[in-house]
Amino acid sequence: MICCRQGNGAAWGGKDDAGRKEEGRMSDFMKKFSLDSRIALITGASYGIGFAIATAYAEAGATIVFNDINQELVDQGLAAYEEKGIRAHGYVCDVTDEEQVQALVARVEKEVGVIDILVNNAGIIKRIPMCDMTAEQFRQVIDVDLNAPFIVSKAVIPGMIRKGHGKIINICSMMSELGRETVSAYAAAKGGLKMLTRNIASEYGEYNIQCNGIGPGYIATPQTAPLREIQPDGSRHPFDQFIIAKTPAARWGETADLQGPAVFLASEASDFVNGHVLYVDGGILAYIGRQPQ
Repeated sequence: MICCRQGNGAAWGGKDDAGRKEEGRMSDFMKKFSLDSRIALITGASYGIGFAIATAYAEAGATIVFNDINQELVDQGLAAYEEKGIRAHGYVCDVTDEEQVQALVARVEKEVGVIDILVNNAGIIKRIPMCDMTAEQFRQVIDVDLNAPFIVSKAVIPGMIRKGHGKIINICSMMSELGRETVSAYAAAKGGLKMLTRNIASEYGEYNIQCNGIGPGYIATPQTAPLREIQPDGSRHPFDQFIIAKTPAARWGETADLQGPAVFLASEASDFVNGHVLYVDGGILAYIGRQPQ
């Protein structure tokens, strides 16, 4: 004879008191990852990594603000956000120009609100052998990839201090740790950005401002698509073979791989994480590489 205990809600697929309490605790815990009521500025987020991070922030509840260097790119970004059902605020601003940045932040504070989250995403790279690179070209990379995060962070920190909290996330790189041929300026800038991250954490941590970095590995984007094309003989592109061999995950990263780490570092769940660079690289920095066959 089979007996069913009518009074046991759990036996019928319902929740008993313990289950309801557990659900409540989990709900409280998951709220730490929410970005509701937060205003996030992501620089250069019309497309690519910045766009992926911004869409994740929007799904987590944040209001999205972004900039780009010209109106055409801003319009392109606004259309892309609208297609995803996201109401974003887009502005034209050169992040290497301190006056423009100060004006942008003042305008955002007036039209949208005080910025809670800053992602210093805008960046460039020039793949030129060091002895062929001019000092002007070197300075241009340093200006966009290192000076601009300093300028934008400096502009938003006073508002964060007034609010009593803030999150700054710098898009670093594996080149914050490693060197590679043809990227001397980029590696110098990203190495400097790692140390700027640590210094902002050191200087403003007492104001409940956390500054951390994300170091993407090799990410599959339209810009890297030519390096992943199958060759006429059916083989992988040599650089594609190199990356796969160097990555324990045996694949390129996707922009979606950066979304979870970015939300974590922007949320209350990371309030005691400061001055850290989180490398999202499939394990490249941990791996010495395969033994030749």
